[in-house]
Amino acid sequence: MRALGRDEPPETFSLGGATYRRTRIVKHDFWAATAFYESPTAGPAVAKINRAAPFCGISLEWIGRFLRDREIRFYHALADLSNVPRLLGTIGPTGFVHAFVPGRPLSRQQAIPDDFFSQLAELFREIHRRRIAYVDANKPENILLGADGRPHLIDFQISYDLHELGDNFVNRAILRRLAAEDDYHILKHKRKLRPDLLTAEEAERSRRRSGFVNLHRFLTRPYFIIRRWTMRRLRESGRVLPEGSK
Repeated sequence: MRALGRDEPPETFSLGGATYRRTRIVKHDFWAATAFYESPTAGPAVAKINRAAPFCGISLEWIGRFLRDREIRFYHALADLSNVPRLLGTIGPTGFVHAFVPGRPLSRQQAIPDDFFSQLAELFREIHRRRIAYVDANKPENILLGADGRPHLIDFQISYDLHELGDNFVNRAILRRLAAEDDYHILKHKRKLRPDLLTAEEAERSRRRSGFVNLHRFLTRPYFIIRRWTMRRLRESGRVLPEGSK
């Protein structure tokens, strides 16, 4: 079921004249493997290798290439934002590399600066202004509290824009709906982590789940129950680290 079958992310690779050596495998699931790397000349980086192994005898490398190219598109579209890690290049047929972001995923185990969520909301406003919905904001591990105290976003695998289905009325409506869900999830994290900063209006909105969110939770609940149990066991065994750059 692993994205690379029995293989692991490469121990070393060269990119932009620098040689990187793998320091830790972070995650290896059906769709992708993620690992941390270090270069003595270029510093730390993160490599994400999308699906390359066949499944039930069927080649899925084309899906890995599609997912890589799709995610790279979002990194290019947001390349001028300092809250999004810099894309460094591609490796192999399905992989890409981005700069490492010093920091930790959002959690109750760390103090959240007073201005963190206002900066995060402004970041999402800019992303939405560019007609992109992040979509994965419900996962706190994708939102990093950087060592600089600022929010940073990683993992644009399921982000959404008007590229695949075109700039039309229906697709624009879908994009607006997904952008609204981004805003809801930001407020949900704020309510859990810094409830003292919530306004009355924000508190009400953070509890107003849409039909879209309710349907998504109903359909994906069995998968996430199994996934959380599996990832907890793997972290307890030391085989994987918490998701996200840190």
